[in-house]
Amino acid sequence: MTDLVGDLLRRVSRSFYLSLAILPRALREPLGLAYLLARASDTVADTRLLPRAERLRHLATLGAAYAGAAAPEVAGVARACASAQTHAAERELLERVGETLARVERLPAGDRTAVRAVLATITEGQRFDLERFPGEDAAGLAALDTLADLDRYTYLVAGCVGEFWTRLCVAHRPRLAAWDVAAMTATGVRFGKALQLTNVLRDVPADLHQGRCYLPARELAALGLGPRDLLDTQRTPAARPLLDRLLRLALEHYDAAWRYTLAIPRAEWRLRLACAWPLLIGLGTLAAIARHPNPLAVVRPIKISRGAVRAILARSALAVWSDAALRREAGRLRAAVRV
Repeated sequence: MTDLVGDLLRRVSRSFYLSLAILPRALREPLGLAYLLARASDTVADTRLLPRAERLRHLATLGAAYAGAAAPEVAGVARACASAQTHAAERELLERVGETLARVERLPAGDRTAVRAVLATITEGQRFDLERFPGEDAAGLAALDTLADLDRYTYLVAGCVGEFWTRLCVAHRPRLAAWDVAAMTATGVRFGKALQLTNVLRDVPADLHQGRCYLPARELAALGLGPRDLLDTQRTPAARPLLDRLLRLALEHYDAAWRYTLAIPRAEWRLRLACAWPLLIGLGTLAAIARHPNPLAVVRPIKISRGAVRAILARSALAVWSDAALRREAGRLRAAVRV
């Protein structure tokens, strides 16, 4: 049987696994288990072969189990959803939720409490997503209303992870004892929002065809557009001012995230790299979105190449000991996001 916080996590998330693998050992278990359970409930939420009401019931079952309640129905969730998965790793993930929960129970009390708290917020975000977007395809397209709704969504599914990450790092790494925990937690929230907003902007075309528009309807209306207009590739250029505004917002979040990363002592080089890698890859993705002539009409999501990722990993491994070198790496990619 494959290791949970090793091979299985690598197979369900290659990008997060990069950061997890480089982290100090004490952080890997709680962060890895939390990720696996969040990914399991997300897989349930996305199992479109099941009626939406049934998925919401399964999410409620998982949410109760994640909070520590006895939940024998968890095995039923796996049976209901696993067979609908096309990827073997996601089937195995669902089948091993009970084992993952048992590992959470064996964590130290502080870590266990932190894992339960972040999962409560993430599953709230997954329920919000299912309830806010009732359609399954473009025919049932719905949109968020306001920028505040988008900000709330990015907090629920990713910003809260910055809180969780900060809590664990302060608890396990004595070199962070001088941190202002409240200030760093707030900055950590922006770290998570930076990455999630990047995902939102990258995935707009695919999400539209699944009935979800995360670009707020009020902001589109100010440009003379409705969510359904974004399905017309001839109309999407008119949404460019909103896209550029959100790119600028994402950059502001990235700036905060870099302040967070550079506040990590240089001796904590593993933790620095675990933070720097997703930021550098995210900035590269933002730059690719910004320079595309019509990014809201692409057929395939905009991504940076594997070669570019390997180059980022190599350069940052050399730069990790120097604040100035890391700033240069970030600045080079940030400057490429021309909005």
